[in-house]
Amino acid sequence: MSRNRKWPRLFAYGDLELSVCRCRKVSLICIQTWRDVVELPPSVGGGPGTLPARLKHPDVVSALDTAGCSWEPYAPLTFGDQCSLVAIASGANFTFEIPEGEEPVLNVMALPGDGHDCSARTADQDH
Repeated sequence: MSRNRKWPRLFAYGDLELSVCRCRKVSLICIQTWRDVVELPPSVGGGPGTLPARLKHPDVVSALDTAGCSWEPYAPLTFGDQCSLVAIASGANFTFEIPEGEEPVLNVMALPGDGHDCSARTADQDH
């Protein structure tokens, strides 16, 4: 990959998306869940690479509670026809669309970046 291309770069494998900094550090992991099934690399999905999608809000909350994972509503992404929650320990964000007259359905799940301030950016700008 050329350092002269725009950064960060988005790479995808099925529904798994990785945002990669110019220093080659993964700065964001996102899984699109709005399709009927989620396609992940077999090594990530732990099996054939496809998992059911379109999870309802109570299913996600129940799974988090069963795993002992504390969560809370996430106000910055809760508005209009969507709501969001965040797993407190990891910062994992689950954003749901709210179809008219239906329960919220998981649209996307993302793990946040760590606030990485890339030193490669400064080094590249100096050249």
